[in-house]
Amino acid sequence: MGGVAGGRLAAAVTAAGGLGMIGMGSTATAAALATELALAGPAKFGIGLVDWVIREQPDLLDAALAARPVLLSVSFGDDLSWVERAHAAGILAVTQVYDVETARRAADAGLDLLVARGAEGGGHGETRLATLPLLDAVLDAVTLPVLAAGGIASARSLAAVLAAGAAGAWLGTCLSACPEALTGDGARRALIAAAGTDTITTRVFDVGQRLDWPARFPSRVLRNEFADRWAGREDALAGDRDAGAELAAGIAAEDQRIAPVDAGQGVGMLRDSRPVAVVLDELCAGAQQLLARWG
Repeated sequence: MGGVAGGRLAAAVTAAGGLGMIGMGSTATAAALATELALAGPAKFGIGLVDWVIREQPDLLDAALAARPVLLSVSFGDDLSWVERAHAAGILAVTQVYDVETARRAADAGLDLLVARGAEGGGHGETRLATLPLLDAVLDAVTLPVLAAGGIASARSLAAVLAAGAAGAWLGTCLSACPEALTGDGARRALIAAAGTDTITTRVFDVGQRLDWPARFPSRVLRNEFADRWAGREDALAGDRDAGAELAAGIAAEDQRIAPVDAGQGVGMLRDSRPVAVVLDELCAGAQQLLARWG
C-alpha cells in the first residue's frame, strides 16, 4: 500500500486492534519514511518495503531497521538476505508468497510468517493463484503462520480465510478509502464508486512512469481510459515521452481517467469513507459471529 498506508493509517489500525503497516512503495526514500514514522507516533507498527528498491537505496533498509518496527515486510524479489539483519535487530520478518515454491524458499530462509497473496489483491503481485487455493497450498507446504491477502473486504471473506486456516488477514483495499489513508480525494471517490469487476491487472502505469517493476509483478488497479488506450502497447508506451508526460500530469491533477488507483477485487464492498476503527470493528465482529455460527 505504498502511497496509501502512511503513519497515520498505521497508527489507526494499531489503535483499532490490528498491526498497522507503513507501506513504502517503489518511489520510497529514507526521507519519506522518516515523515511517516513521525506521523505514526508511539504506536506499534510494521514497515513494508520493495525488494528492488532497497537494493537501489540501501539507506532505506537501514532507516527501516533503525526505526525498530514490530514487523518488517520485504517483497517483490528473491533476495532474502535482509531477514538476518531484521532478526539481529529483534524484528519479525515477513514476505509475500504466490505459490508453494516461494513459500518453501521463504520458510527455509527463516521468515517468521508468510503472506499468501492471491491474484485478487490490489497493487503489485504475481497473479498465479486465487487467495483460497493459494492459502490451501501454502498451509500444506509450511508450518509457519500464514496470513491471507487478496479480496478480503467483508466479514464473510475474513471469516472464510480464518476458517480455512489462516492465522490472520493482510488487508489493503478495504482500508484505502478510510480518511486516515493517504489516498487522494479523487481516488477515494473512484474506489467507493467502483464495482468488483472494475479492476484489471496491467503494467501500463509502471511502464508509463518508467518504474523498474519486474514484469512478473503487474499491478491490479481500477480500469480507466489511459489503461485501455495502452493495453497491449507497452513497448510503444515505453518510448513515448508525450504519453509519459500525460500520465505524470494526470497523476498530479488526480485525474482518474488517467491516474492509476490500486484496488483489489474486494473494492466493490466499499460504500463510503469510514474511520479505520469502524471498518475493523465491523469486519472482526461480523467474522466472529459467522465463525461461531459455523461451529
